[in-house]
Amino acid sequence: MHRDEEEAFSSYVAARRDRVRRIAFLLCGDWHRADDLTQTAFVKLYGAWDKVRDRGALDAYVRSCLVRAVVDESRRPWRRERSVDVLPEVAGLDDLAERVVDRDRVRAALAAVPPGQRTALVLRYFEGLDVAATAAALGCSEGTVKSQTARGLAALKRELERAPARGPAEGGAS
Repeated sequence: MHRDEEEAFSSYVAARRDRVRRIAFLLCGDWHRADDLTQTAFVKLYGAWDKVRDRGALDAYVRSCLVRAVVDESRRPWRRERSVDVLPEVAGLDDLAERVVDRDRVRAALAAVPPGQRTALVLRYFEGLDVAATAAALGCSEGTVKSQTARGLAALKRELERAPARGPAEGGAS
């Protein structure tokens, strides 16, 4: 890769790193794994940088690499184990504590949704992709995206109903 292409790649990674990392976190539910998945996606992009003709499609390419990396990682036997982190209580305003509790509840519920459904939900609602773009990113039909999204929303709703809302006075975010 030439120096100007290296600089273009570095600029792209610097501009997109945090967003790709957040998407990876939503897909896998763990910041350390999200870092690994982000790095994997950018390494794959680096290897294909010279072959990418449409620089406007880089986000879609990285997203596709990220989704494939998540699927590959989820198939590894040691990834079937789940660890639980206990978050410290948030000191400060009550509304901030409530937002943290709500965010933690949604993240925990999202982590309980099966991986394929979770991926469809993240791409559709966090990334804001339409059905066709999600299908292209996942390499499946639009009907599959629709069914995975519907089932994912139902599973997310069940998980949120299963875990009652807890305010800061009831134990905070955990």
